[in-house]
Amino acid sequence: MRRAPLPGAYAPGATPMHLLDARVKTALLLGAAVASFGASTPLGFAFAAAGLVAALTASKTSLRTVALGLRPALVVLAFSLLANAVVLAGQPQVSLAGLVRGALAVGRIVLVVGFALVFSATTMPPAIADAFASLMSPLARVGVPVGSVGTAISVALRFIPLTVEEVERIRCAQRARGARLDEGGIVRRLRGWTQVLVPLLVGLFRRADELACAMADRCYTGEQTLMARPLTRRDRAVLLGGLAWVVVTVLA
Repeated sequence: MRRAPLPGAYAPGATPMHLLDARVKTALLLGAAVASFGASTPLGFAFAAAGLVAALTASKTSLRTVALGLRPALVVLAFSLLANAVVLAGQPQVSLAGLVRGALAVGRIVLVVGFALVFSATTMPPAIADAFASLMSPLARVGVPVGSVGTAISVALRFIPLTVEEVERIRCAQRARGARLDEGGIVRRLRGWTQVLVPLLVGLFRRADELACAMADRCYTGEQTLMARPLTRRDRAVLLGGLAWVVVTVLA
C-alpha cells in the first residue's frame, strides 16, 4: 500500500510558489516568522493571516496539511494555552487576559508552521541548501565555512525521509515479531517503543558513518560551487512585495 506523503514533504507542481526562486522563498519565510511574532494587534494578526492564506492559495496547499503538521505539537500548544489561562495564586481560576495571551502565542506558532509547510512543500531539499549557502555567502569573508554549512543542511534534509522510512520499517518488523507497540498504558507503550528507537539510532549512526566514509573517499574538502541564477523581475517584485507586507504587518 502506498503511504501518504508527510505534511510539508516536497510535492512536485507548477504553482506560482513552486516557480519562485528558492532564495526569495527563504527570505520570505524568515520575514513571515518576524511578521508572525511581531504582530501585536488584531489588525496585524489579520495581515499575517492574510499572508498565510495567500501563500496557501499560491502553493495549492490545503488547510488539512497545516492541521496535520500541527498534530505532533498539539499537546505542547494545549499546555501553553492552559498554562497562560489558569491562575494558581490564591483560588484557582481562569484568567481572561491569560487566555488571550495564550491564544495569541498559539496563533503565532500556527502561522509560522503554516508558512514553513508551504516553503518545504514547494522547494526541493537541494534548492533549500543552495539558497541558504547563497544567502550566507557574504559570511565567507569573515571565515564562516559556508560550503560546509550548506552541505550539512542538505544532508540533514535528505536524512528526514530516510529516518521516516527507517522508523516504519523497524516498526513493521517488530510488530511481525509480536511486539505490541500500541497496547497497554503509557509506560508499557514507551517501553515497547524502545524496541524501535534503539535499532533506529544504530541504523542512523551506521548510515552517517557510511556517508562520512563516502565523502572522505571522494576527497570532500567542504567547498561548494553555487550555481545560482540571477533573480528575475518576477522574483524581485515578489520579494519587494513580501518585505512590504512584513513591514505593514509589524507596524499595523
